[in-house]
Amino acid sequence: EYAGPRPTRAVRDVTIELRRGEVLGIAGESGSGKSTLAYALTRMLRPPAELTGGSVTFYPSDGAPVDVMALAGEDLRRFRWSTISMVFQSAMNALNPVSSLARQFDDIFEAHRPDMDRAARQARSRELLDMVEIAPARINGFAHELSGGMRQRVMIAMALALEQEIVMMDEPATALDVVVQREILDEIERLREDLGFSVVFITHDLSL
Repeated sequence: EYAGPRPTRAVRDVTIELRRGEVLGIAGESGSGKSTLAYALTRMLRPPAELTGGSVTFYPSDGAPVDVMALAGEDLRRFRWSTISMVFQSAMNALNPVSSLARQFDDIFEAHRPDMDRAARQARSRELLDMVEIAPARINGFAHELSGGMRQRVMIAMALALEQEIVMMDEPATALDVVVQREILDEIERLREDLGFSVVFITHDLSL
């Protein structure tokens, strides 16, 4: 809920089950609480929003179930980007305009894979671009040199950089024309089939 003189219950009575390798669609009109739900599941809510109840449990392919609500500090940080990642709403505008793509990929690996050397980071970054059908030679380019659809593909590549098991996608095709929307959806489906991750796909567009 969102705190204030009259607290607003933005999400209530929602139960979802996401299976391994599955695409789960969450559709609803703007302002219905879809993004709030996504932020709650990933423990990314910021004040005045707060999680006041419920549970989130992750069942890894090996090992004991993880109570996501009980995670804190480094454990939460590691889970949030190594196990589950997020492609944010308007993600194509989320790239840093003054840093090269290489630098932005490096930031991910330096934070979450500190043992990787520079050569390994560069090789993995190029591999990720190739995976989303962007020429690896563009690794030293900048966001303004890419089309909207290409920037969205880069964001998807970044969301898969750590071989996450779950990818949350909040309106990943917003602001793209219908042809590019279809290309992005086809790309997501192809990658899901190849890599086996699960997708939570949030949209206000029922046709998507």
